[in-house]
Amino acid sequence: MRNHPSYRAFLVHRLSGIALALFLPAHLIVLGLALETAMLDGFLDWAAQPAVKAAETILVILLALHLFGGLRLLAIELLPWSDRQKDWIGWAAAAALAVGAGFVVRSFA
Repeated sequence: MRNHPSYRAFLVHRLSGIALALFLPAHLIVLGLALETAMLDGFLDWAAQPAVKAAETILVILLALHLFGGLRLLAIELLPWSDRQKDWIGWAAAAALAVGAGFVVRSFA
């Protein structure tokens, strides 16, 4: 059962949700830094590092995986069952990776 694509999609959806929940407080702190220009400038200098850009890319991919995984779950719940639903897992993953690739191209351009 745990080798089934649906189980792996379930697991990715839950883990990406946890990662996003852990990120949200950090994001709100950075927004708070925007009130003090010097602190924000220091953070933005730090955020320009390649390791931070890589982490941002991973975060964007996780967000896209969570979004498309959630849409897949809605489709499973609201649409009639079909054998193509396993294909939707692949399409959701491909769409998430495409969003991540778009982010990489845009952030390093």
